[in-house]
Amino acid sequence: MYNILFTNVGRRATLLQFCKKSLGNNVKIIATDNWSVAPALFFADKYYLTPKFSDINYIDKIFEICELENIHAITSLFDEDICVLSKYKADFEKRGILPLMPDKKTADLCLDKYLMYEYLEENGIPVVPTYNNLDAFNTALKNKEINFPVFIKPRTGCGSIGAKKINSFEQLQREIKTNKFNYIIQEYFENKDIDADVYVDYISKKVVSVFTKNKIETKIGGACKTISFKNKKLFDFVQIVSEKFNLTGPNDMDIFYKNGQYYLGEINPRFGGAYLNAFGAKVDFFRLIANNIDKIENKKDIGNYEDDVIMLMYDNVVITDKNSLKRDYKE
Repeated sequence: MYNILFTNVGRRATLLQFCKKSLGNNVKIIATDNWSVAPALFFADKYYLTPKFSDINYIDKIFEICELENIHAITSLFDEDICVLSKYKADFEKRGILPLMPDKKTADLCLDKYLMYEYLEENGIPVVPTYNNLDAFNTALKNKEINFPVFIKPRTGCGSIGAKKINSFEQLQREIKTNKFNYIIQEYFENKDIDADVYVDYISKKVVSVFTKNKIETKIGGACKTISFKNKKLFDFVQIVSEKFNLTGPNDMDIFYKNGQYYLGEINPRFGGAYLNAFGAKVDFFRLIANNIDKIENKKDIGNYEDDVIMLMYDNVVITDKNSLKRDYKE
């Protein structure tokens, strides 16, 4: 039996269903969230409510759950949570638990998109041109290094919240002045938005599985319609990028393509929202996790899927009653 803990599960119900579909009666799914009405909680074998990841008591609660449920592996579905949990990666390992997350330095780079940009530039990885203030952007604009439209998003945001296309300098000024987010400004890539699901083996620390797809439609929260494709140059690019970081387990990369070159947008060191497309194409990260729990090193198996497998997300609901909800934590 594989006891796997998914933290901050939110709306990711189908992901938990696919985990159960993959491992069947050999897996016990434990889920956590800080809110009793998180829909995915109802698709776990057992769930716990925790304080928010920013709470001083949060990590103690996670360790308590790990002990109570004899957890074999832990993975989070929320970026800021990963930054907290990654600080305790060695502590999880001492308890015999596989922490499917990067080290703290990598987690911080993945969360802060401008730090990531600077790191990639220093390491010679093609990256989307990025500016962290209006003055730097305006200089690049005058030097004809960039032009409109551009794309803005919060420096430490997730789930596409606050991200939008900007068509003029006046519109850009208005958005920046709202102070809703600490924005970064990036080059806009038209119709060249690619998503890669990447599994880094816990034992070898090598990329062993890559699934790539084009984004057909993106809404709040990420890609909701995607279609698979294969390209060796892209697979090689993903592996080169991964070698610059200390990643383990499932990862999600946003990649762009222009004039024969791939560019990294960002890395989410967790199951991506559109990993469901990969599972539907028989690229099974849950089985890879199970192997690593069993101390089995996964063999490299990259691109072993069909082209043109399409994922179309749609809404679904949980119907329950108030008495079935556990009491929320109050700060």
